[in-house]
Amino acid sequence: MQKQIYLDHAATTPVHPRVLEAMLPFFTEKFGNASSIYSMARDSRKALDEARDTVAEVLSCKPTELIFTSGGSESDNTAIKGSAFANKSAGNHIITSSIEHHAVLHTCQFLEKFGFEVTYLPVDRYGLVDPAEVEKAITDRTVLVTIMLANNEVGTVEPLREISRITRAKGVTLHTDAVQAAGALDLSVDKLGVDMLSLSGHKFYGPKGVGLLYVRRGVPFLPQQQGGGQERNRRAGTENVAGIAGFAEALKLASENMQSTNEHCVRLRDRLIKGVLERIDHVSLNGHPSERLPNNVNLAFEYVEGESILLNLDMLGIAASSGSACTSSSLEPSHVLTAMGVSVEVAHGSLRMTLGTDNSEEDIDYVISVLPGIIEKLRALSPLVAKP
Repeated sequence: MQKQIYLDHAATTPVHPRVLEAMLPFFTEKFGNASSIYSMARDSRKALDEARDTVAEVLSCKPTELIFTSGGSESDNTAIKGSAFANKSAGNHIITSSIEHHAVLHTCQFLEKFGFEVTYLPVDRYGLVDPAEVEKAITDRTVLVTIMLANNEVGTVEPLREISRITRAKGVTLHTDAVQAAGALDLSVDKLGVDMLSLSGHKFYGPKGVGLLYVRRGVPFLPQQQGGGQERNRRAGTENVAGIAGFAEALKLASENMQSTNEHCVRLRDRLIKGVLERIDHVSLNGHPSERLPNNVNLAFEYVEGESILLNLDMLGIAASSGSACTSSSLEPSHVLTAMGVSVEVAHGSLRMTLGTDNSEEDIDYVISVLPGIIEKLRALSPLVAKP
């Protein structure tokens, strides 16, 4: 049987066995609706309260400041729309970066249809937002700044604490998409200085379909989903009790094991980067060389298409992803890479490999051993390479 190596942990992760164990009772004997009043329902309500307490401890916030959602995209949408519409009488200007996840970018573009003005800040060649540019962009009509904590494609960690000092001084709400940072970076909301923060369970060995939005007490916020009084009237809909229980357990485990997980991933990450750069010509590392997520490797190979690399890796049992959006039936290259100044041609040849707790040095060495041959074969077929 062919060896299977999973290197796409930024896309999703397997559910941890302890997380699954925490979820199972709420599919069977504890299936009650948390909004009902009988004993079976009280079990579900207790599970929600305990999950909220667990997450609050990790984020160093109040349990009442947490809203459970269906995932990172809903959390981003709810944070941005909820803040923007709640503050519309005070101003209509939003600031974000050009490398945000589409859940942020598309939401900001949506709000432009309702009279909001959005500033999309540039980034440098490493994908870093300049805090000075944030300060320069703020006007007396600015009501929200939304900057991600860590980039999902290239892994660059943004200077959010510096940005938060600026937004605090200006009295502007700050939201961060921290979906990729959970389990890798400190999520203490006070240390980060954020007013709102988004998370998604399946990025840190939790279930899909459950996420979280932190909203600091006192921050203007207009609920975006109506129909019930759940989540303290901030997000209507029967709670996904099993998913929420799994989310809390996964976040707790990720927090407790963060140091050992990071050390493991950094060791493998650096081994992979070094091995590829030593064995293959015309390849470069995308993202910041040091201020990056412990598990992220994003490489740009000249004269090849990222999708072709992925297909060849898949035939050898290796699952990874491309920085190009071509795999989603779009001919456009990664908006993150082009915003960083990477040419369209090179951006199409990007490969993202994101590591996890299940990966080993043997996995990395196998990738290093097969990737040069794949690139050589593809370049031999490429019309972009000058033939002898």
